[in-house]
Amino acid sequence: MRVYLGLAAKRPEAGIPEAVLHTVRASIETAFPVPAEVIRPREWHRPGVSLFAWTNEPDDSRTPPLLATGHDRVTGVNGNLAVPGDVDRLAGAPELSAEAVGGCFSVFRATGTELAAATAIHRVCPVYYAETPDVHVIGSRALLVSLAAFGERIEWDVLALQSMIRQGYFLSDETPYRGVSALPPSSTVTVRGGSRTVTEAPLPVAVAAPSSARRRRALIGGLADALLTSVEPLRAAGEPVNLALTGGRDSRLAAAVLHAAGIPLRATTNGLDSHPDVILAGRIAGALGVEHTVIPPARTERRDAVLVEHPLARTYETLRTCEGMTSAYESIVGYLPYNARPTMSGQSGEVLRAGSFLLLQSDLSPKALRRRIDTTFMRDKALFSAEANDHARELARPWQEREGVEALDQMYVFYRIGRWQAGSRAGSQRRGDPVWPFLDNRVVRAALGLDQAWRLSEEVVHELITTFAPKLRHIPIEGKPWRFTADRRYYPWQRKPGFLTAPKTGGGWSWRTSPGEALSGVLRDHILEHLDLLAPIVSPDEVRKLFAAPVVTKPAQVWHLYTVATMLSGAYPGKAPEGLDEIHVQVPS
Repeated sequence: MRVYLGLAAKRPEAGIPEAVLHTVRASIETAFPVPAEVIRPREWHRPGVSLFAWTNEPDDSRTPPLLATGHDRVTGVNGNLAVPGDVDRLAGAPELSAEAVGGCFSVFRATGTELAAATAIHRVCPVYYAETPDVHVIGSRALLVSLAAFGERIEWDVLALQSMIRQGYFLSDETPYRGVSALPPSSTVTVRGGSRTVTEAPLPVAVAAPSSARRRRALIGGLADALLTSVEPLRAAGEPVNLALTGGRDSRLAAAVLHAAGIPLRATTNGLDSHPDVILAGRIAGALGVEHTVIPPARTERRDAVLVEHPLARTYETLRTCEGMTSAYESIVGYLPYNARPTMSGQSGEVLRAGSFLLLQSDLSPKALRRRIDTTFMRDKALFSAEANDHARELARPWQEREGVEALDQMYVFYRIGRWQAGSRAGSQRRGDPVWPFLDNRVVRAALGLDQAWRLSEEVVHELITTFAPKLRHIPIEGKPWRFTADRRYYPWQRKPGFLTAPKTGGGWSWRTSPGEALSGVLRDHILEHLDLLAPIVSPDEVRKLFAAPVVTKPAQVWHLYTVATMLSGAYPGKAPEGLDEIHVQVPS
């Protein structure tokens, strides 16, 4: 994981106050969620401009380097470049922009007269910015930006947290920290001569679905080329990529991409031998001639209860890792020492299928799509204060004014990837920097340029798999059939793509979704104790109704409330809570 923070004086001739530089150095241990002893710093200074960088990478072998220096300039890349040498392209461009560069990254650049940072098309590697009367602050961690700009006393943007309570992540460019904003996707923030500007490159406009086989091949070919380029850094890994493989669409495509690129891989699947994921992953691995390891679930003696971490300890670690951008309802990957071993999964493959907001829709009429936008931004209106609902309505308005299919497609990129995933992936980034082909800047740009209905049909993904690995053409998928096969007529000599469905098991039991009386009581007591802090956002009477029964019936929303209450109470940032007992949660019989 890499962390960057840049400072630019509003009056360059006056320079950056020494107290601000001291605050930045003193704040990194609070803002970087790894043990202090593994943090390695770098600094670059000119009169009026400074760029700080830190990493928990154990050495300087990774490319591009933490800070790539040139003549009176320095450039830092947070994430991965498809072509590591493109750091020189980013460093030398007259105006910084990530638009044409492949990889999953953001970039920070400083010269003797300028500080700038740019996001890729999805901003999953985020950039945050703020300003004070003396300096502009730009960084990759929102808490660090807040501490550098405003000192150790955090001021929360209380009304902005309404989205966290509704969805568990932000549906805006807001952050929990007053005065700190997230840079939009495909954007650049530049400070020059003491003044700040933000420029946004428009997202691609989808072209019409192809009406001929030749046009279809051309469009698929452009996306295929971007996918092949995205995995090129793995060629230098020195060992096979460990791919988490299932019987579904996205990890199968990842396997096909690696196979077509000639990059060695081995596959791992979790599950019982009888599960379709295991069966189909084995067939995929066999067709590609790669090693396949099955990890069966741990079998334990039946127990009537489990011990779970106290919610306050869980929430504190989530806030520390994800900076208040993700609810403690989510299970965040815990810290382990940095490991450069190459890993991959099918994560975020939904972007090639028009995103989860559209995938949830069965009705694509304008009215139904507008209703989806409304329910995304305005969920559970009765729970919220009038001010919070007005705020959410204003955030929704620009999306409601657009064509529904395009709006939901891009909302997935802006918020589901660019805010939720950007926050939650911080846990795994501490462990290493996996290459995610489906979040490559050029891949996402190429995907958004394709007709949404065509991508939603899943024919694009099917064609890519067939292009990269023809041997996988007739291996069924797990779950539901390919969408494009639903209404298509097949001649007797044509083979319809098949699928396997896992036996229904009720989805399994989880203490997060079935918290039981004891855990429900702990969640209730904490939230009601801090209800006065939540009152500007929610209706206290409606919150109390959530706890009318001994066991909460909306556990996700209760976890969101608990997370925000913990944040506003001042428990974070600060010392980790101690002496908290684990909670007994009953397992249903």
